Amino acid sequence: MKIRTLEVSEVNEYIKKVFLDDPILNSLKIRGEVSNFKIHSSGHVYMTLKDKNSKIRCMVYRSDYNKDLGLNNGSKIVADGYISNYVNDGSYQLYIKNISLEGMGNLYLEFLKLKGKLEKEGLFSSKYKKTIPRFPKDIGVVTSETGAVIRDIINVVTRRYPKVNIKLYPALVQGKESVASLIEGINFFNQECPVDTIIIGRGGGSLEELWSFNDEELARVIFSSHIPVISAVGHETDFTICDFVSDERAPTPSAAAEIATPNLASLMKDQELMAKRMANYINNRIILEKHKLISNMDRFSQYADRYMLGDRYMALDRIFDKMGVSFMNYISKKRDEMNLYGAKMSSLNPFAIFDRGYSIAQKNGQIVSSVDNVVDGDRLEINLKDGVLGCQVSDINKI
Repeated sequence: MKIRTLEVSEVNEYIKKVFLDDPILNSLKIRGEVSNFKIHSSGHVYMTLKDKNSKIRCMVYRSDYNKDLGLNNGSKIVADGYISNYVNDGSYQLYIKNISLEGMGNLYLEFLKLKGKLEKEGLFSSKYKKTIPRFPKDIGVVTSETGAVIRDIINVVTRRYPKVNIKLYPALVQGKESVASLIEGINFFNQECPVDTIIIGRGGGSLEELWSFNDEELARVIFSSHIPVISAVGHETDFTICDFVSDERAPTPSAAAEIATPNLASLMKDQELMAKRMANYINNRIILEKHKLISNMDRFSQYADRYMLGDRYMALDRIFDKMGVSFMNYISKKRDEMNLYGAKMSSLNPFAIFDRGYSIAQKNGQIVSSVDNVVDGDRLEINLKDGVLGCQVSDINKI
């Protein structure tokens, strides 16, 4: 069959029709790396997708482009679309209808969408962040009872501030039921078991494994908590919605324990330094007052030598005696104040009871406060002022 001579535009139109009628070229999924990325003033997006051997030109209409993706040169994507011919210059290209980031996919898009929504509502605002108590009595931990998180927290807290109580709510941190379990943990400490600070967390993992901590309902429960919440989810480079909405974000569970507790050893050093400063201040004040007194005495002596005779010396002696009494009273008062400060500082020393002959018994790291807490054969650690004794219970006598 003889075909008439065609115009260039007719050929290009025919090629376009062939592309669109092809079932494979009309519905493609292509994986590649973005290059030559450009957003036109019209809002349409132009780019090239390439692999190590080849490349293809692409276009995304502005109505199909998701700005939240944050695409740029070097992004690895999976593109859905169709191949068609641009009639004006005869070139073919991929018209992309949908894009997902390679290695992250739609989960990351959901994360960005929820993050933007909650941030717009003000849930991440610093003005709503509660202050972490400096000297907590009880810390609640919402995490797995078998993971390394609770062990790390116990180790750090025991080393830094052993007088605090750690209360664990054993929650699921991954899987279908984990979100409900985490929410129950936050509500448990807010409603049934009051604590000073809550730590919520888990070990590191993929975006999918950490996804429970990107739940909107959990974020709102944390935001509504009247107890300050520290988030310790994943590793330092992992970020979740839970991190943004909590009152404090810790890069690791160990760091969360450090944020939640003071360093007792550092406190003791600060106390000693404060006592030295107070003593120096009092001594310096005494020296200053003594110099003032001597100076006044010299002035009075010169005045008496020049202008006073007889009984004037007696009056001067009385004045001198009164000043001496006043000075001694002042010194006595300052000495009493210093002794009072010393007694107060001594009473604040949590280890002072050891010097009075007392000891502390612990079982599995917990303080034994009653004979009901032990049974025959239990191993106990007896803390003394200069060491720890390992003992085994052989006889129990209840008073």
